[in-house]
Amino acid sequence: MIRIADTKFGKVRGIAADDPRVTVFRGIPFAAPPVGKNRWRKPQPPESWNGVRDCIEFGPASMQDIPGLSGDLYCREFHVDSNVPLSEDSLYLNIWTGAKEASEKLPVLVWIYGGAFQWGYTSEMEFNGERLARHGIVVVTIAYRLGPFGFLAHPELTAEDKEHPANFGLLDQRAALRWVYENIASFGGDPDNITLGGQSAGGASVTYALSNPEAAGMINKITVFSGLIRNPFYTDTIIMPATLDMVEENGKDFIRYLGCSSVEEARSVDACTIRDAYMKYVTDHPRFVPCIDGAYAKADPLQALIDGSVPDVPVFAGYTRDEFMEKVPARTGTDNEELLADTVEKKNIKYINVVQNTVRTVARAHTKNGTKAPMYVYRFESDIPGPDDPGAFHSCDLWFFFETIQKCWRPYTGAHYELARKMCDYWTNFIRTGDVNGTGYDENPLPVWHSIEPGKYKENEMILK
Repeated sequence: MIRIADTKFGKVRGIAADDPRVTVFRGIPFAAPPVGKNRWRKPQPPESWNGVRDCIEFGPASMQDIPGLSGDLYCREFHVDSNVPLSEDSLYLNIWTGAKEASEKLPVLVWIYGGAFQWGYTSEMEFNGERLARHGIVVVTIAYRLGPFGFLAHPELTAEDKEHPANFGLLDQRAALRWVYENIASFGGDPDNITLGGQSAGGASVTYALSNPEAAGMINKITVFSGLIRNPFYTDTIIMPATLDMVEENGKDFIRYLGCSSVEEARSVDACTIRDAYMKYVTDHPRFVPCIDGAYAKADPLQALIDGSVPDVPVFAGYTRDEFMEKVPARTGTDNEELLADTVEKKNIKYINVVQNTVRTVARAHTKNGTKAPMYVYRFESDIPGPDDPGAFHSCDLWFFFETIQKCWRPYTGAHYELARKMCDYWTNFIRTGDVNGTGYDENPLPVWHSIEPGKYKENEMILK
């Protein structure tokens, strides 16, 4: 097994995973710490080191609310440890590889976590890459700056660097992707066979990357889980990106809220002070999320996907049956294209699944644009056990695709484990070849999954249950 690997910046040492046929490297720096003068600046290269760097522990999570304190669904499900280290110094990535030699050229998955661009971290237990690595995939999970650290915009920042005025979290993702492209061969990966994947905000990040020429040049395929989201009835800057000038006004307000007269002064403010002030600030101000900055993001990436103005690569996308239901009432009399989502009526009000609607809108556009690469769409609707009766909620499919449900507290049964194995099989086939079909880990043929065809946006969805 590869336990020591060369990178452009020095040698790194990993350790055996639970399965000793897999090596895991945790906490490899892909950029310099974005602190001090590097706060609100594009990511800078990491410093090189001598000798062999032990990469045994995950890097700290990016600055955010302390995980696990609210007791809500997501704290019970994923953010279970309130002692997860938090730091601005968070630009690290992790690698799982089953390669024995650097020359193996295994397919690569680069994974971006979700969390509305405000929360999330690579050490979340559902993102353990060991099972995928056993399928012959080199798995890389990457960190990026969040909230005001990752997405503040301000006229002073624009004046400092017009080529990188904002969207620092997205720039982190591109820097990590570049690091993978340049170094992954030493870990047995193939830099010419990279799938960029993410869920929720991580999935949206994938669309931003695909619409950015520099990032797109390193991407061979994309997987977007519950990350194609657009409300057909109203705009929201979290999912409908604002323009740079709009976000700059919010940034000016926030710098003043910190009691600072300039960005330079705010660079000397303690990170926890900024985090805590932001928690109060967003009670009556917009959150900081990606914007159309004219540099990294020149246009709405989802609209670019619909218009067919992004590279034609294989797409694996989908949604869960119950995500965000009872949040978006269906309305009539709008100028939006016909709704493609199923509706659910509760208390005489019809609601739509906005993720389903957006996925089907993209699928329809995919066929109309004359794309040659396939698009595979799934609908996850397995029963999710537990006393909270949560339904097939947003993010619940992550345990299944990563085949990590044994780490979840829920009383999953054998059928759930079989479903997880099948979902992991489909995903790894796609990462390997761009086609979900073929055999599974048990070497038996998987049920045939058809790519989207004209007029068959519902019929060609794979129902996962």
